[in-house]
Amino acid sequence: MDEYLMKLKTKVDVMFANEKSGHDIAHLERVMRLALHIQKEEGGDRLIIGISAYLHDIHRLLENREHKFFSPKMSLPIVKDLLKSVDFPDREISKVLHCIEFHEEYDFTPQGKTVSDLETLILQDADNLDAMGAIGIARAFMYAGHHGAVMWNPEVPLNPEALFEDAKSLDDASTIHHFYHNILKLCDNMNTSTAKSIAKDRQEFTQEYIERFFTEWDFI
Repeated sequence: MDEYLMKLKTKVDVMFANEKSGHDIAHLERVMRLALHIQKEEGGDRLIIGISAYLHDIHRLLENREHKFFSPKMSLPIVKDLLKSVDFPDREISKVLHCIEFHEEYDFTPQGKTVSDLETLILQDADNLDAMGAIGIARAFMYAGHHGAVMWNPEVPLNPEALFEDAKSLDDASTIHHFYHNILKLCDNMNTSTAKSIAKDRQEFTQEYIERFFTEWDFI
């Protein structure tokens, strides 16, 4: 795996050099480390998990360039070309593409999760863990600032039980709304025992932060 990563790094570093939304190269590397840590405990194909984690957010570059939504599936031709350019085994490419295509599935959406292979489930866990805790909080505000969103809009009621489609529009109201409609739901969305253990601590930190946020917001 290290051989492929070294070859990919020279290409991916350039691609993500100007990424400012919290889906930067550091995010890719953290997700890869988390994914490989989970794989060590839970099993699964280490090569597929590591490479998938490293390339999972190519669609974010398309979003930044075009200023509209792109699904992970829409990035697969680019990912495939990257893998072929470093002589990644043809028989393994489809497995990486599968993980990336389905890594943004959530239990709390109407569609729910449609895949059950361990490699994709581990990638889901790793990516979601990086949206929690201290790093997750920093990334949430970084993403909001990049897209011109405010920290908090008290004029828009909080409704954590909103249907996912409604919640997505409410997320635009403020970053704090996004915590309630997505980030605070990730702990219960974890697939593996290893991720659930890590998520519990990050969930507690995130909840404590939000409580402190409101205390300071309403000070005097």
